[in-house]
Amino acid sequence: MPENKVKKEKKKVVKKKEKVEKKEKVQEVKQEVKPEEKVQEKKEEVKTEEAPKPEEKKIETEEEIAEEVPIPVLEEEKPVEEIVEAKVEEELSKWIPRTSLGKAVAKGEVTDINKVLDEGVKIKEFQIVDKLVPSLESELTLIGGRPGKGGGIERTALRISAKMHRSGRRYTSTAFAIVGNRDGLVGVGKGSGLESRSAIEKATEKAKLNIIKVPRGCGSWECECGQSHSIPFKTEGKGGSVRIRLLPAPKGIGLVVDDESKKVMQLAGIRDVWGRSIGDTATRINLIRATFNALKNLHKYRTSK
Repeated sequence: MPENKVKKEKKKVVKKKEKVEKKEKVQEVKQEVKPEEKVQEKKEEVKTEEAPKPEEKKIETEEEIAEEVPIPVLEEEKPVEEIVEAKVEEELSKWIPRTSLGKAVAKGEVTDINKVLDEGVKIKEFQIVDKLVPSLESELTLIGGRPGKGGGIERTALRISAKMHRSGRRYTSTAFAIVGNRDGLVGVGKGSGLESRSAIEKATEKAKLNIIKVPRGCGSWECECGQSHSIPFKTEGKGGSVRIRLLPAPKGIGLVVDDESKKVMQLAGIRDVWGRSIGDTATRINLIRATFNALKNLHKYRTSK
């Protein structure tokens, strides 16, 4: 036999042996696999093993629970006025006066703001007003706007403007505040800043610095009650293109002016007045400035106390 045929036969024999060995291995693996009967037996054994029963908890009465768990006592919520007063006191405690008037107020030598305003001393520190008039209130004028849902403009308390720089747009917000004690004192101020909070704070601080005393009386010939519910006589004011005329009104008429001017009147302590405005009254800042100027012009004439 040639050598090639011998090699081929040897290869065939080797392949047959490999096939036989593979079959034997497969049979061994099958024998090692557990039959179904053994699996079922194990399942039954697991079922027969009883799980440990949880300990039965005794049902406690409400009285026992109350004794074990103490009920926390909630503190009464403080009103907003007390919180504001506490903040003002904190700011005043950190205040270091720099003007002669501020030092006199801090020492307690000056206790009445009416004397300061009557003497014509200029207030350069807003803490002076906080110290002398703790009951001061503040409101914001709606000077801003954004597009409404059905068209038109939705008024907002802040006016946001943008300025273009190389790095992009830079936004600034502006606020216009009114302060008063509802008893003859009122002031207005405008402030702007990068954030809305800083703009509002600046506006209120400037409004405190611009505070004035408003003469009140009953100048209406229809009433003549002699009480301080209106203004003593006719007055006019101007702010930008807006002009406003205020007339004394009898008791019960109310404030016959626009909504923004009502804020100034209410914080000044005026309850009845007639008003007429001319010009571009949509610019709320000019409208409030005109109203404030009209109240300021009441000092042009002296009135009997």
